[in-house]
Amino acid sequence: MQSQFTVGITVSGRGDRIVVKAEDALIAALKVKAERPEATITYVRRLNRRGDQRHPPHRLHENRN
Repeated sequence: MQSQFTVGITVSGRGDRIVVKAEDALIAALKVKAERPEATITYVRRLNRRGDQRHPPHRLHENRN
């Protein structure tokens, strides 16, 4: 079963958040790293709907071929 994870990243000194559907936190981090290899992963956590509504994260582009 896939869950949604928020992955915090840093690119060029700027922080950002991306939401990823994955089986576990490690797979979520690896998906983000594959999409943005220059990024540094700062944290991975399950999606927190209440907190993420105040600070909406981006979605990972999962339609790559």
